[in-house]
Amino acid sequence: MNPLDLLTFARGSAMNWALMICVAGIVLRLFEIFGLGRKADLSRARTVSTGSGWRTVFTRSWPAAGMIKRDPVTYLAGYVFHIGLMIVVFCYAPHIDFIRSMTGLNWRGLPSTLVDAVAVASIIALLALLVHRLTHPVKRLLSGFGDYLAWGLTLLPLLTGYLAFHHQLFEYTLMLSLHLFSVELLLVLLPFTKLFHSFTVFLSRWYNGEIAGRKGVAS
Repeated sequence: MNPLDLLTFARGSAMNWALMICVAGIVLRLFEIFGLGRKADLSRARTVSTGSGWRTVFTRSWPAAGMIKRDPVTYLAGYVFHIGLMIVVFCYAPHIDFIRSMTGLNWRGLPSTLVDAVAVASIIALLALLVHRLTHPVKRLLSGFGDYLAWGLTLLPLLTGYLAFHHQLFEYTLMLSLHLFSVELLLVLLPFTKLFHSFTVFLSRWYNGEIAGRKGVAS
Protein backbone atom coordinates (compact mmCIF):
# COMPACT_ATOMS: atom_id res chain seq x y z
CA MET A 1 0.00 0.00 0.00
CA ASN A 2 1.52 3.30 -1.09
CA PRO A 3 1.19 6.50 0.98
CA LEU A 4 -1.74 7.77 -1.10
CA ASP A 5 -3.69 4.54 -0.60
CA LEU A 6 -2.87 4.69 3.10
CA LEU A 7 -4.18 8.25 3.32
CA THR A 8 -7.35 7.28 1.47
CA PHE A 9 -7.93 4.45 3.93
CA ALA A 10 -7.21 6.73 6.90
CA ARG A 11 -9.63 9.37 5.65
CA GLY A 12 -12.31 6.86 4.71
CA SER A 13 -13.00 3.46 6.24
CA ALA A 14 -10.63 3.83 9.20
CA MET A 15 -12.13 7.16 10.24
CA ASN A 16 -15.69 5.89 9.84
CA TRP A 17 -15.02 2.84 12.00
CA ALA A 18 -13.19 4.92 14.62
CA LEU A 19 -16.08 7.36 14.88
CA MET A 20 -18.65 4.56 15.15
CA ILE A 21 -16.68 2.79 17.87
CA CYS A 22 -16.17 6.07 19.72
CA VAL A 23 -19.85 7.02 19.63
CA ALA A 24 -20.98 3.51 20.58
CA GLY A 25 -18.47 3.42 23.43
CA ILE A 26 -19.56 6.80 24.76
CA VAL A 27 -23.23 5.80 24.65
CA LEU A 28 -22.42 2.52 26.42
CA ARG A 29 -20.39 4.20 29.16
CA LEU A 30 -23.04 6.88 29.74
CA PHE A 31 -25.72 4.18 29.86
CA GLU A 32 -23.67 2.35 32.49
CA ILE A 33 -23.30 5.51 34.56
CA PHE A 34 -26.94 6.58 34.44
CA GLY A 35 -28.13 2.99 34.67
CA LEU A 36 -26.54 2.62 38.11
CA GLY A 37 -29.35 4.68 39.56
CA ARG A 38 -29.43 6.10 43.06
CA LYS A 39 -31.77 5.61 45.96
CA ALA A 40 -34.09 8.51 46.67
CA ASP A 41 -32.79 10.85 49.36
CA LEU A 42 -35.59 10.88 51.94
CA SER A 43 -33.91 13.39 54.26
CA ARG A 44 -35.06 16.97 54.33
CA ALA A 45 -32.84 19.35 52.40
CA ARG A 46 -30.89 21.61 54.76
CA THR A 47 -30.77 24.40 52.22
CA VAL A 48 -32.72 25.23 49.11
CA SER A 49 -30.40 24.42 46.22
CA THR A 50 -30.37 27.37 43.84
CA GLY A 51 -27.94 26.47 41.14
CA SER A 52 -25.36 24.94 43.46
CA GLY A 53 -24.52 22.35 40.82
CA TRP A 54 -23.75 24.92 38.15
CA ARG A 55 -21.86 27.02 40.67
CA THR A 56 -19.66 24.03 41.45
CA VAL A 57 -19.02 23.46 37.74
CA PHE A 58 -17.48 26.93 37.52
CA THR A 59 -15.74 27.08 40.89
CA ARG A 60 -14.08 23.67 40.41
CA SER A 61 -12.78 24.82 37.03
CA TRP A 62 -10.43 27.22 38.80
CA PRO A 63 -7.73 26.22 41.29
CA ALA A 64 -8.43 26.75 44.96
CA ALA A 65 -6.56 29.51 46.73
CA GLY A 66 -2.89 28.68 47.16
CA MET A 67 -2.90 25.59 44.94
CA ILE A 68 -0.99 27.16 42.05
CA LYS A 69 1.77 28.17 44.43
CA ARG A 70 1.80 24.69 45.97
CA ASP A 71 1.92 22.77 42.67
CA PRO A 72 2.57 25.21 39.80
CA VAL A 73 3.55 22.59 37.20
CA THR A 74 0.33 20.62 37.53
CA TYR A 75 -1.95 23.63 37.36
CA LEU A 76 -0.16 25.92 34.91
CA ALA A 77 0.90 23.19 32.50
CA GLY A 78 -2.51 21.58 32.88
CA TYR A 79 -4.34 24.75 31.89
CA VAL A 80 -1.95 25.42 29.00
CA PHE A 81 -2.42 21.88 27.69
CA HIS A 82 -6.21 21.71 28.01
CA ILE A 83 -6.89 25.17 26.62
CA GLY A 84 -4.30 24.66 23.90
CA LEU A 85 -5.79 21.34 22.87
CA MET A 86 -9.23 22.89 22.52
CA ILE A 87 -7.80 25.67 20.36
CA VAL A 88 -5.95 23.22 18.12
CA VAL A 89 -8.97 20.95 17.70
CA PHE A 90 -11.66 23.56 17.21
CA CYS A 91 -9.85 26.61 15.79
CA TYR A 92 -7.63 25.11 13.05
CA ALA A 93 -9.25 25.57 9.63
CA PRO A 94 -8.80 21.97 8.33
CA HIS A 95 -10.26 20.63 11.59
CA ILE A 96 -13.22 22.98 11.25
CA ASP A 97 -13.74 21.76 7.67
CA PHE A 98 -13.77 18.17 8.93
CA ILE A 99 -16.32 19.00 11.64
CA ARG A 100 -18.43 20.85 9.07
CA SER A 101 -18.39 17.83 6.76
CA MET A 102 -19.68 15.67 9.61
CA THR A 103 -22.16 18.00 11.31
CA GLY A 104 -22.82 20.95 9.00
CA LEU A 105 -21.55 23.37 11.68
CA ASN A 106 -19.07 26.01 10.62
CA TRP A 107 -17.18 28.92 12.20
CA ARG A 108 -14.14 31.05 11.53
CA GLY A 109 -10.77 29.57 12.44
CA LEU A 110 -7.64 31.20 13.81
CA PRO A 111 -4.49 31.87 11.75
CA SER A 112 -2.47 28.71 11.16
CA THR A 113 0.68 30.25 12.65
CA LEU A 114 -1.15 30.99 15.90
CA VAL A 115 -2.60 27.48 16.11
CA ASP A 116 0.86 26.08 15.38
CA ALA A 117 2.33 28.06 18.28
CA VAL A 118 -0.46 26.86 20.57
CA ALA A 119 0.23 23.26 19.51
CA VAL A 120 3.90 23.66 20.44
CA ALA A 121 2.93 25.11 23.83
CA SER A 122 0.55 22.19 24.40
CA ILE A 123 3.24 19.63 23.53
CA ILE A 124 5.72 21.30 25.87
CA ALA A 125 3.08 21.38 28.63
CA LEU A 126 2.39 17.66 28.16
CA LEU A 127 6.11 16.86 28.36
CA ALA A 128 6.41 18.98 31.51
CA LEU A 129 3.49 17.11 33.07
CA LEU A 130 5.12 13.77 32.25
CA VAL A 131 8.45 14.78 33.76
CA HIS A 132 6.66 16.09 36.84
CA ARG A 133 4.73 12.83 37.19
CA LEU A 134 7.90 10.76 36.86
CA THR A 135 9.89 12.85 39.33
CA HIS A 136 7.21 13.55 41.94
CA PRO A 137 7.43 10.73 44.52
CA VAL A 138 3.70 10.59 45.30
CA LYS A 139 2.42 11.02 41.76
CA ARG A 140 4.90 8.47 40.46
CA LEU A 141 3.63 5.97 43.03
CA LEU A 142 -0.02 6.63 42.21
CA SER A 143 0.43 6.54 38.42
CA GLY A 144 -0.43 3.40 36.51
CA PHE A 145 -0.54 2.17 32.94
CA GLY A 146 -3.83 3.97 32.29
CA ASP A 147 -2.31 7.35 33.15
CA TYR A 148 0.59 6.94 30.75
CA LEU A 149 -1.68 5.51 28.05
CA ALA A 150 -3.95 8.55 28.26
CA TRP A 151 -0.89 10.81 28.08
CA GLY A 152 0.45 9.04 24.99
CA LEU A 153 -2.91 8.98 23.23
CA THR A 154 -3.21 12.73 23.74
CA LEU A 155 0.34 13.58 22.70
CA LEU A 156 0.42 11.56 19.47
CA PRO A 157 -2.20 13.58 17.52
CA LEU A 158 -0.57 16.85 18.56
CA LEU A 159 2.92 15.66 17.68
CA THR A 160 2.04 14.00 14.37
CA GLY A 161 -0.12 16.98 13.40
CA TYR A 162 2.77 19.35 14.10
CA LEU A 163 5.16 17.19 12.04
CA ALA A 164 2.68 16.94 9.16
CA PHE A 165 2.07 20.72 9.19
CA HIS A 166 5.82 21.36 8.93
CA HIS A 167 6.48 18.51 6.44
CA GLN A 168 8.96 16.86 8.79
CA LEU A 169 10.11 13.30 9.59
CA PHE A 170 8.27 11.59 6.71
CA GLU A 171 6.84 12.57 3.33
CA TYR A 172 3.72 14.72 3.85
CA THR A 173 1.16 12.17 2.65
CA LEU A 174 2.55 9.48 4.94
CA MET A 175 2.87 11.88 7.88
CA LEU A 176 -0.72 13.05 7.43
CA SER A 177 -1.84 9.41 7.37
CA LEU A 178 -0.01 8.77 10.63
CA HIS A 179 -1.66 11.83 12.12
CA LEU A 180 -5.10 10.56 11.15
CA PHE A 181 -4.35 7.10 12.50
CA SER A 182 -3.26 8.63 15.82
CA VAL A 183 -6.55 10.54 15.98
CA GLU A 184 -8.48 7.38 15.18
CA LEU A 185 -6.63 5.45 17.87
CA LEU A 186 -7.57 8.19 20.33
CA LEU A 187 -11.22 8.01 19.25
CA VAL A 188 -11.37 4.22 19.60
CA LEU A 189 -9.82 4.14 23.08
CA LEU A 190 -11.31 7.37 24.47
CA PRO A 191 -14.50 5.79 25.88
CA PHE A 192 -12.55 2.98 27.58
CA THR A 193 -9.69 4.92 29.19
CA LYS A 194 -9.27 7.79 31.63
CA LEU A 195 -9.79 10.15 28.71
CA PHE A 196 -13.51 9.55 29.14
CA HIS A 197 -13.38 12.19 31.87
CA SER A 198 -13.74 14.70 29.02
CA PHE A 199 -17.41 13.64 28.92
CA THR A 200 -18.02 13.24 32.64
CA VAL A 201 -16.00 15.99 34.30
CA PHE A 202 -18.70 18.67 34.19
CA LEU A 203 -21.49 16.19 34.82
CA SER A 204 -19.79 14.90 37.98
CA ARG A 205 -19.06 18.43 39.20
CA TRP A 206 -22.68 19.43 38.71
CA TYR A 207 -23.93 16.33 40.52
CA ASN A 208 -21.54 16.77 43.45
CA GLY A 209 -22.52 20.42 43.70
CA GLU A 210 -26.22 19.58 43.81
CA ILE A 211 -25.71 16.91 46.50
CA ALA A 212 -23.53 19.26 48.56
CA GLY A 213 -26.08 22.06 48.22
CA ARG A 214 -28.86 19.82 49.44
CA LYS A 215 -26.79 18.89 52.50
CA GLY A 216 -25.84 22.50 53.17
CA VAL A 217 -22.18 21.88 52.44
CA ALA A 218 -20.05 24.34 50.51
CA SER A 219 -18.54 22.94 47.34
